[in-house]
Amino acid sequence: MSTRDERILELMKELKPTLLDLHNDSHKHAGHTEHLGGAGFTGDTHYKLIIVSPLFEGQSRIDRQRMVMNLLKDEFKNGLHALEIKAKAPSEA
Repeated sequence: MSTRDERILELMKELKPTLLDLHNDSHKHAGHTEHLGGAGFTGDTHYKLIIVSPLFEGQSRIDRQRMVMNLLKDEFKNGLHALEIKAKAPSEA
């Protein structure tokens, strides 16, 4: 079984990123025990994602975030609690 980090990175490939950076910030939220259980006690609950994709050209910030969030529905159902998203088109990066 892969880690949540690996699964998120694999899912983001669908957006054809030219830049992809994922940072696990779960250690900053160690006291949030109600979320740790939902993540199988791995603590992999809080992330920051920076993604640059040509698919974001002409898309609003909200539409870009929806594109990312739609790919991660199952992760949120299985313990992912928070994701900070910075999604840009190549012309903005």
